[in-house]
Amino acid sequence: MYSSVNTIWVLLGAALVFFMQAGFAMCEAGFTRSKNTGNILMKNLMDFCIGTPVYWLVGFGLMFGGAGALIGGFDPLVRGDYSAILPDGVPLTAFFIFQTVFCATGATIVSGAMAERTKFISYCIYSLMISLVIYPVSGHWIWGGGWLSQLGFHDFAGSTAVHMVGGIAAGVGAKILGPRIGKYDKDGKPQAILGHNLSIAALGVFILWFCWFGFNGCSTVSMEGDSTMALAGSIFCTTNMSAAVACVVTMIFTWLRYGKPDVSMTFNAALGGLVAVTAGCDMVSIFGAAVIGACTGIILPLAVEFFDKVAKIDDPVGAISVHGVCGAMGTLLTGLLAVDGGLFYGGGPSFFITQCIGVLSVAVWVLVTITIVFLVLKHTIGLRCSAEEEIEGLDIQEHGLASAYADFMPAGGLTGPVEPVAVSGGASEDEAVPVQLVAREKAGISASDVKLSKVTILCNQARFEVLKSAMNAIGVTGMTVTQVLGCGVQKGRTEYYRGVEMTMNLLPKVQVDVVVSKVPVPTVVAAAKRALFTGHIGDGKIFIYDVENVVKVRTGEEGFDALQGD
Repeated sequence: MYSSVNTIWVLLGAALVFFMQAGFAMCEAGFTRSKNTGNILMKNLMDFCIGTPVYWLVGFGLMFGGAGALIGGFDPLVRGDYSAILPDGVPLTAFFIFQTVFCATGATIVSGAMAERTKFISYCIYSLMISLVIYPVSGHWIWGGGWLSQLGFHDFAGSTAVHMVGGIAAGVGAKILGPRIGKYDKDGKPQAILGHNLSIAALGVFILWFCWFGFNGCSTVSMEGDSTMALAGSIFCTTNMSAAVACVVTMIFTWLRYGKPDVSMTFNAALGGLVAVTAGCDMVSIFGAAVIGACTGIILPLAVEFFDKVAKIDDPVGAISVHGVCGAMGTLLTGLLAVDGGLFYGGGPSFFITQCIGVLSVAVWVLVTITIVFLVLKHTIGLRCSAEEEIEGLDIQEHGLASAYADFMPAGGLTGPVEPVAVSGGASEDEAVPVQLVAREKAGISASDVKLSKVTILCNQARFEVLKSAMNAIGVTGMTVTQVLGCGVQKGRTEYYRGVEMTMNLLPKVQVDVVVSKVPVPTVVAAAKRALFTGHIGDGKIFIYDVENVVKVRTGEEGFDALQGD
């Protein structure tokens, strides 16, 4: 006999957890640059679409198809008898889809930490391996009757089984990949690479928070009986409390540490609080959930700083800290704060030790298996895209997508490190003078003799950082940058949308205006051509104008003197 209320509850949970894919997609897209948005959306779609059939073919059987201590069984197409593990009154198909969406969540976590420089084909393959083997085996240990569940390990909805698995895989992948171009300067100091759309990232966080009520609450897989209904209500409260307190603590912590409350870090704290409480949301009190949230609020920003500044692992969205660190921490805190059996509630150390064993064993399993997968990919088809592909953006290189924002001007991609100016011998950095200027001064050319010229350069957004460095190297350190849309006589590069050729396609460009005096115009032109040339349509154009005069408003200086400083 099936239970209507239990089946509806499980299916509702499956729908909510599935919708988390949208939240992850929005978060990752918002915290990265616009030139990779289409690639990121595609990855968040395909990890679910690839994971669904492979989990049906192999993964579900490995996770639930037997009572072995280390692994389940091989049951292609899920045709075996699972009556021993099915929730009361819930059909196998409902339980299967519920577990499928959890598997997809674990796989999609990895995408964010490896964003903006991973080959799409390699992403598809390692995502497949996570859903096929890595997640199901450790999931069997915890939820399928394996050795950890027999030992008494508790992970109610997946702080370790789902989130730590994804977080550790993300960390290994980001480390093997290496940082994005421009993330670290020559001294190893991290450089901020801003996400292009904080509003979309915030929307993703709110979607995830909303869906987490299904992730945790519906993991009761039942709504029959007063005790179960009371438990579901308690889980909703603990889930919400941990996230809210984590946000408050991180806001205060970053306010004190950086002088301003950090917006993106506070949004990450919400996710970290949700991840951390997931293991023990059914066993801790609301006060215990607040403690978990408070610990998250401090540990999360410190973890992000550690991976960014010390470990030198480039994680664009903070996935390693949010899912890996907070997942492990929350699982361990369950051993301390569980009302029934927790160390702080007089339960003794045994439960906490079991939680430690579980976290450590799953971490080792994921570290070993995902490292093998990544290294095989790296030394066969390659894991990382080329430097040219990364600079231009994965949207155009991997998917032939000129922009994920048709008819809009993307605002990202105009920040990054600049190489130091070449200076003459003996000059300090504060007194740095380009070599070309020294030569002209030795020739006796005075400021009044110098002609003023304006050079306007139209180029691809992806080449702006190279151009900026080239201009800086020859002594052009002042520029005006404008984002524009346009096309030449050829009406833009021929692109296709849903197989139909697009005509009069306005492409996003960057317009760089510089006014030069002592630096020769031919030097500027030559440097720009070297920086921008790829040999393809759309490399850009350079326009040269005579400038009659320049007036500095603050001082009233004119001509060459007006160009200096300010």
